[in-house]
Amino acid sequence: MLLHHYRFEPDTTLFDLELFRTELAGSRSPIAPFKAALGEIQTRLDERFRAGADIRDLVRGRAWYLDQLLAIAWEQHAWPDDGVALVAVGGYGRGELHPHSDIDLLLLLEHDDDSPYREPLTAFITFLWDIGLEIGHSVRSLNDCEREAAADVTVITNLLESRLVAGPESLRHKMRERLSAEHVWPADRFFEAKWQEQIARHYRYNNSEYHLEPNLKSSPGGLRDIQMIGWVAKRHFGTEQYADIVANGFMNDAELRILSQGQAFLWQVRYALHMLTDRAEDRLLFDHQRTIAEMFGFRDTPEGLAVEQFMKRYYRHVTALAGLNDMLLQHFDEVILRGKEALETVKLNERFETKGGYIQVRSRNLFREQPSAMLELFLLMAKHPEIEGVRADTIRLIRDHRHQIDDHYREDPRHQRLFMAIMRAPGNVPRQLRRMNRYGILGKYLPEFGRAVGLMQHDLFHIYTVDAHTLRLLKFLHGFRKPEAKDDFPVAATLMQQLPKLDLLWIAGLFHDIGKGRGGDHSEIGARDVEQFCQRHHVPQHDTNLVSWLVEHHLLMSMTAQKRDISDPDVIRDFAMEVRNETRLDYLYVLTVADINATNPTLWNGWRASLLRQLHAETKRALRRGLNNPPDRDDWVRETRTEARSLLQTIGVDETDIDRLWESLGEDYFLQYAPSEIVWQTQGILAHQPSPLPLVLISAPTADMAEGGTKVFIHTRSVDDLFAATAAAMEQLGLSIHDARIATSNNDWTLNTFIVLDNQGQPIRDSARIEEMRQHLVEELDDPDDYPDIVTRHTPRQLKHFRVATEVLIEQDPANDRTLLELSAPDRPGLLARVGRIFMEQDIALSAAKIATLGERVEDVFFITTKAGEPLTDPDRQQQLRERLIEVLGV
Repeated sequence: MLLHHYRFEPDTTLFDLELFRTELAGSRSPIAPFKAALGEIQTRLDERFRAGADIRDLVRGRAWYLDQLLAIAWEQHAWPDDGVALVAVGGYGRGELHPHSDIDLLLLLEHDDDSPYREPLTAFITFLWDIGLEIGHSVRSLNDCEREAAADVTVITNLLESRLVAGPESLRHKMRERLSAEHVWPADRFFEAKWQEQIARHYRYNNSEYHLEPNLKSSPGGLRDIQMIGWVAKRHFGTEQYADIVANGFMNDAELRILSQGQAFLWQVRYALHMLTDRAEDRLLFDHQRTIAEMFGFRDTPEGLAVEQFMKRYYRHVTALAGLNDMLLQHFDEVILRGKEALETVKLNERFETKGGYIQVRSRNLFREQPSAMLELFLLMAKHPEIEGVRADTIRLIRDHRHQIDDHYREDPRHQRLFMAIMRAPGNVPRQLRRMNRYGILGKYLPEFGRAVGLMQHDLFHIYTVDAHTLRLLKFLHGFRKPEAKDDFPVAATLMQQLPKLDLLWIAGLFHDIGKGRGGDHSEIGARDVEQFCQRHHVPQHDTNLVSWLVEHHLLMSMTAQKRDISDPDVIRDFAMEVRNETRLDYLYVLTVADINATNPTLWNGWRASLLRQLHAETKRALRRGLNNPPDRDDWVRETRTEARSLLQTIGVDETDIDRLWESLGEDYFLQYAPSEIVWQTQGILAHQPSPLPLVLISAPTADMAEGGTKVFIHTRSVDDLFAATAAAMEQLGLSIHDARIATSNNDWTLNTFIVLDNQGQPIRDSARIEEMRQHLVEELDDPDDYPDIVTRHTPRQLKHFRVATEVLIEQDPANDRTLLELSAPDRPGLLARVGRIFMEQDIALSAAKIATLGERVEDVFFITTKAGEPLTDPDRQQQLRERLIEVLGV
């Protein structure tokens, strides 16, 4: 199908077909000339692609040249009569062929009896394979086509797009007649089936066009969405061209331009993908993105990487295409599926009404005469949750008039009041913000947000563009208000019912990442932007201060929980001093939980949830105690010991045994562990004595436990390289370490606790598996002489293809007389085992660790000393350690 005013004219100078016929006639075998011709045509098309030729000429040109070669090949075979034809179907039937597109062929028979054609058909298909064509073919009679098409919407779709390549045209006409809407798949049934097909396809891609590695064909806004419009139009209007949809009033010239430009861009990217990979590749993977961005002329700038600029253009095209697909299919629905229904019309006010549950304007001139109505529409939907959506004609009017939203519009107090009324509406505000974004209103009204639309962050952490992540965050925040949220997010769900003003939360969520891609600290930029927004919209100063603080510090809670020792009263005190009051703390907590969940689905797990819950609870205690009355370490230790002792006495543990063990543990032990953990460990240690083997205790999480992971406690003699051996042994078990607390008693016994998950990110609950883990760890750790062998035995699996730099920061921790090493690197199986091996090589002792896995990136903090227990202060040793970590982990 042709787009816009483009009309394909084959370039006959690309390849000399007459010379080819002459060479073919003089060749002993036709295979070599055909192979050479196919290769030469593709090489010349590729050269023209690199030179910037019109992609439509290349894609259609390849189909045209293949038509000519197939027709010549058809002539080489003896056909008994005119009862068979060669028909191009599917994408090839549309006249579109990328370098490795499927070549779908129908060998169409007039009659059911194929016996007269079996031999030449077999010879023809074999010949096509021999010359290197990867074809998809079917042999069907007219009756077969009618029967199979009637039974399967995929078959009818494929056959609708057909062109004759060789043989009698009358056969194809007979097929088209039998497959007309009067005989099979009337327009309404066809549309309903294709719409359900699209819904299922979009669902596989999370109903989002904003995947960082999208599929050019199948992701929302991709080529399938363009084809969907064509299929439905073809079935309803019997048209071959998109331009005919305009003539029939279902699409206007501006929309045809969006379709044409979007398809051309996606074709360019798809052609490049096929050429680069030398196969039919439709996944725009990270490695290909970089190469194509460079191929298309994008260059790195201080504001953004070339690949980010290229992907921003991609997202803008597919967003426009997805919106157009939505609008046109809804239009088809209103006319085809429900055109004969008497839809109920309900007046909302003088400007708007609903028809069939969808809102529409009451006058086509409304947005031109009253531009404020573009915001009022979303306010009405927020107030009337029963409204299903916006009618297609009104969506088109929004798009045609949104250019009126300029600086003058934004400064109008009426519009500011309307926008704030949307933010303060009692219903599902995030849903209205998503709709505003879909129809291009949100980015117009908030230009700061508009700059973030389609902005990707090319790293291992964020898997959505900035705008998609922001809208997902708001959706999570609203989800915390639902009754079922108490099961998965108990604290957030409770706090959402208590927050005094939800509009402040929506605003903070909307602005939290809005400063990205603009150079500098995005949190500070966002804080300035949101402060200006609040002042412009007359938000009270107290509320403005809260929202600005939330945006500037939206990473504070997650970074504190993941990278600091939150069992340390000093850490809690410092965090509480930053937060200052419980209101800030509660807002920050729900914003943080939503932010993590909206960033990457793999980030949220029970262990991370438990860290945030603990930090929230301890900070709330500190704030209630008063910032001028911080918790005393001695009081903390005394309270923990008292509670743990009481629990142990309840279950009959001898007090003398408790005192003898606890005397060796030191104060820090009672700061690191909760009373219930101390009871569990104390029982285990006392029961295990005097065995010379390491004590390994494993506790699977239960419904009432906060950890969300499987807890492994190891008590054994403190020896060199124990951490390296433990990490390697756990890797051999297929476990990933998500947290590690490394401690040593006064008499040189370890008290090491690990939180582990399996390869699927789930805790281990099966008792047999837990016993297997326990035995393996005991066997591996019972002889320190074996540790070097255990560490080097690990065989890492294939690393991710995505590469980012490994960063190592080394600084001193004078308060604790040790050195802090912060490591940021791509996550991979066996990473901690590698780190442990390097510590072993460099004669480094580990006193504590904080492990944080952030999606596919780790940000780990290790507290280290020399083997003599001294801080690592020698610059040469620090540099040697840094270089070794980067060397090993950076490959």
